[in-house]
Amino acid sequence: MNPLILVFIVMIGVMFLMTRSARTKQRQALEMRNQMEPGSGVRTIGGMYAVVKEVNEETVLLELTDGVHAHFTKNAIGAVLSEEDFNRIVHGIEPEEPEDAEETAAAAATGDAAALDDAPGKDRTPSDDRAEAVEHVELKKSEGAPEQDGSGTTTDAK
Repeated sequence: MNPLILVFIVMIGVMFLMTRSARTKQRQALEMRNQMEPGSGVRTIGGMYAVVKEVNEETVLLELTDGVHAHFTKNAIGAVLSEEDFNRIVHGIEPEEPEDAEETAAAAATGDAAALDDAPGKDRTPSDDRAEAVEHVELKKSEGAPEQDGSGTTTDAK
């Protein structure tokens, strides 16, 4: 078989797979945009967060902040967010933790390692513990360090 024909067949196969995945992404984006309804939180393709006020055939009316509305095409919507995600990102409101998390926090505060090990959902790694043990370091000038006088030159401290 001629190698040129084989290369041509491989190229056609790759192009077919690429267009197929692109069509799948377009279909998923269309479904996501069709799920928009008034009250949904969205992120535009420009990175702006807003609340959907009205959905039309080709456009959506978004409330950017209290009393500020703007019309966008549906294609400008990059993601429809869940209420929890929207509140976490825009308002900084963390979702409420289940009651078991309170017991785990109380055990951590008292230093009860056995209770922490038995806590539901226990899947911590040693790196998690190191990340929480970060100290705040206060930077101070040492007494023997040279001082700057504002002109960019240093003088010896005495």
